[in-house]
Amino acid sequence: MDAALSPLKPPYPIQSKRPPPPQSSNHSLKFSSATLHLPPPSPHPSFPLDSLLHHLVHLSSTPRHPAAAARFPSLEVKSVKPISSPVLGINGGDGSLKLLCKKEVVLLNSIVDHPLSELSSFFDSAKPELFRTDVFSLVKALDDSGNWERAVLLFEWLVSASNSGALKLDHQVIEIVVRILGRESQYSVAAKLLDKIPLQDYMLDVRAYTTILYAYSRTGKYERAINLFERMKEMGPSPTLVTYNVVLDVFGRMGRSWRKILVVLEEMRSKGLNFDEFTCSTVLSACAREGLLREAKEFFAEVKSSGYEPGTVTYNALLQVYGKAGVYTEALKILKEMEENKCPADSVTYNELVAAYVRAGFSKEAAGVIEMMTQKGVMPNAITYTTVIDAYGKSGKEEEALNLFYSMKKAGCVPNTCTYNAVLSMLGKKSRSSEMIKMLCDMKSNGCSPNRVTWNTMLALCGNKGMDKYVNRVFREMKSCGFEPDRDTFNTLISAYGRCGSEVDASKMFGEMTRAGFNACVTTYNALLNALARQGDWRSGENVISDMKSKGFKPTETSYSLMLQCYAKGGNVLGIERIEKEIVEGHIFPSWMLLRTLLLANFKCRALAGMERAFTLFKKHGYKPDMVIFNSMLSIFTRNNMYDQAHEILQSIREHELTPDLVTYNSLMDMYVRRGECWKAEEILKSLEKSKLRPDLVSYNTVIKGFCRKGLMQEAVRMLSEMTERGIRPCIFTYNTFVSGYTAMGMFGEIEDVIECMAKNKCRPNELTYKMVVDGYCRGGRYSEAMEFVSKIKTLDAYFDDQSIQRLAVRVRENLDS
Repeated sequence: MDAALSPLKPPYPIQSKRPPPPQSSNHSLKFSSATLHLPPPSPHPSFPLDSLLHHLVHLSSTPRHPAAAARFPSLEVKSVKPISSPVLGINGGDGSLKLLCKKEVVLLNSIVDHPLSELSSFFDSAKPELFRTDVFSLVKALDDSGNWERAVLLFEWLVSASNSGALKLDHQVIEIVVRILGRESQYSVAAKLLDKIPLQDYMLDVRAYTTILYAYSRTGKYERAINLFERMKEMGPSPTLVTYNVVLDVFGRMGRSWRKILVVLEEMRSKGLNFDEFTCSTVLSACAREGLLREAKEFFAEVKSSGYEPGTVTYNALLQVYGKAGVYTEALKILKEMEENKCPADSVTYNELVAAYVRAGFSKEAAGVIEMMTQKGVMPNAITYTTVIDAYGKSGKEEEALNLFYSMKKAGCVPNTCTYNAVLSMLGKKSRSSEMIKMLCDMKSNGCSPNRVTWNTMLALCGNKGMDKYVNRVFREMKSCGFEPDRDTFNTLISAYGRCGSEVDASKMFGEMTRAGFNACVTTYNALLNALARQGDWRSGENVISDMKSKGFKPTETSYSLMLQCYAKGGNVLGIERIEKEIVEGHIFPSWMLLRTLLLANFKCRALAGMERAFTLFKKHGYKPDMVIFNSMLSIFTRNNMYDQAHEILQSIREHELTPDLVTYNSLMDMYVRRGECWKAEEILKSLEKSKLRPDLVSYNTVIKGFCRKGLMQEAVRMLSEMTERGIRPCIFTYNTFVSGYTAMGMFGEIEDVIECMAKNKCRPNELTYKMVVDGYCRGGRYSEAMEFVSKIKTLDAYFDDQSIQRLAVRVRENLDS
C-alpha cells in the first residue's frame, strides 16, 4: 500500500508481477450463476425514527404544567411557602414604601397557594378584590417573594380585563412587568403580552421602552421595534445610549440594513453620544452576519482614529467578522494587535479564532487552539469544544469528534445542549442511530434538556427522499412537547421538504411561515435554494437570488454555494463560470466553503479546466484542502489520463499529513486500470483487504473492468467470485462490464449466460446492456444475428419495453445501411 502511494512516480510501463494467462484459456470459460455464490440482498438500513423519537419526547417531557406551558413554555411550577408576614411594596404614586394591608397579604397568599393552571379561574373569582387592590404593589410583592411567574400570569389576566374595558392598566404595572421579563430573559413572553397592549396609549419610562425594543429584537419583530423607536423620538422619552445600542442590534439582526445603521450612528454623534463597547461590537456583529468585511474594517479604523480604544468585546466582534469568513490570517493579526495593546484575550476571543480556522478548513489547527488556551490560562468552554466537534463532524471525521467530546468531559467541561445537538446531527447524518440514543441518554444524565434546536436537528435528519411523512410526524411531536416553531424551524422544514423532493411542501411551509408572522431571511432563501439544488432547477434558483437582491438581502457564501449546486445538477457549466468570474473579480468573497463548492460543481460537470482554476484559487488564498477535494482532483486527472498530475495530488495528500481513504485508493486503482496495468490495480485491492479499509463494490468493479478491458475474462470472473464470497453483490455496472468484455472478445454465448445470471439475481438488464450486444454483432458484420438477438429479448426479459426494442432494431438497420 505504501508503494502505491509513493510520491515517486513509477516507471512506465510497470512490469506486472503476474504474467497474463494464455489467450486460449478464456474460450473455455463459462459464465454461470451456478459458480457464483451470491449473498442475499442486504436490506436497506432503516433509520429507527420511532425509537429516537420516543427518547426525544421522553427527554422533552418536563414537569411543567400544561396550562402554564401553553402560555409560557419556559415557566416551571415552583414549590413556595405562604407569606405570613407583611411584604414591602412600592407606592405607585410617590415611590415611597408601604406595607401591604392584611387583605392584600391574604390575596397574595391565595395567589401563591393556587396551582398555575388554576390561577386564571381564581383571578376571575377574585375580580372585585383585585379591582380594589393596589395592583402595582401586589405584582411587586409577588416578584419580591420569588413568584415572578405568578406576577406575569396576573398581569396577563389584567391585560385581558383592560382590553374588555373592565379596568385601565397603570403604566407602572406595565413597566415593572417589562423589567421582570427582561431580567428573566423571557423576551418571547414579553413580545406576546405586549402585542395585546395598545402601547401608544401609555407613556412609559425610557428603561421600559428600551427593554421592549430588546424583546422585539430578540423575537424577530423588527418592524414593531423600529416603529416604537420612531414614536419615542417623536413623543418621548428621549432615547439614551443604551436605547440606540439596542436599535443598532435591531437593524443588525434584521439584515440588509447597513445604510440604516450608518444613519443611526450619525444620529448618535449629532446628539453627543459617545460610542461604547456595546455600540462598536453591535455594529461589527451586524457586519459579521452580512459578511461585510470591508465595511467592518473601515468602521473599526474610523472609531480607532477618533480616539476610541477597543476593548476585548469589540476585538471579539471583529474576530467574529473574520471568523465567519474563514480569514484566519486576519484573525491572527487581530490577536497579535490585542497582545500589543495589552488587551486581555478571553474564551470568546479564542472561540472566534477557532471558528476562523474551522471555516478555512483547518480543523486540526482549530483543535490546537484548545491547548494554546490552556497554556495561556484561559480554560476552553463548551463553545470552544462544540465548534471543533462540529467542524470534525462536517469534515467526515466522526471519530475525532467523538474523541474530543469525551476529552471535553474528562477535562471537566460539561457539554451543553448545543454540544449534544452538534454530536446528534453528526451521528444522524451517518445513520449511527444506536449511538444517537446513547447520546440522548447521556444528555439526560447531564441534566441537559432538548431545546428547539434539538428538534430542528431531528427535523433536518428526516430530509431524505421519501421521508416527508416522517417530517410531518416529527413536527407534530415537537409541537405536542410545547416547542412552538420559530423562524429557524420553518427554515429547517423548508430545507427538509426540499431534500425529500417535495417542492410543494417546501413552498407551502414558506407560506405558513409568512402567515405565522415571521419574515423571510437569508436562511429562508437558502432553504429554498437547497430544495431547488436537489432538482437542478437553476432557472428558479436565479430567480431566488434576484428576489433576495431586490429585497435588500445580500446573498451569502451558502447562497452562492447552493446556486453552484443548482448549476452543477442542471449541467450548466456557463452558470458555474459566471459565479467564478464574480469571485475572481472580487464581487463575491472567496471563502473556503465557496471555493470548495466551486471545485466540486466543476467536478460534477466533468469540467477539468474549471476544476484546475478552482484548485489554484483554493491554494492562492491559503486554504487547506480536505480529502474530498484531493479525491476529486485525483479522480478527474485519472479520468483524463493525466498521470503526472495525479501523482502530484498523491504527493500533496502526504505533505498535508492527511490519511488516504477508500475513495483515494479506488481512484488510484482506476488510474492503473486506465493505463492497462490491471495487475497493479489488483495489488492495491489485495492490500486493502488486509487493512482497516475494506474494499467496496466500486473497488472490485474497477479491477474487474481492468481485466475485461485486457480480455482476461477468466481473471475477471475470479475477481467476481472473490467479491461475492466477501458478501458484496454485483450491480448492473458489474454485469455490463462483463457484457462489454465478452462482446469485445466475440464471446456471445457467454453474454447470454450473463443475462441469465442477471435475471436470476433480480438485476434486470438495461438498454445499455442490450445495446452493447447489438453493437458487438454489428462490428463483426453479423447483422442477421444482431436482429435475431433483438427479436428474442422479450424471451430473456418479458418486462423490457417495446420502445427500447424498437430503438435497438433501428440501430441494427442503421449500421447495416452504413
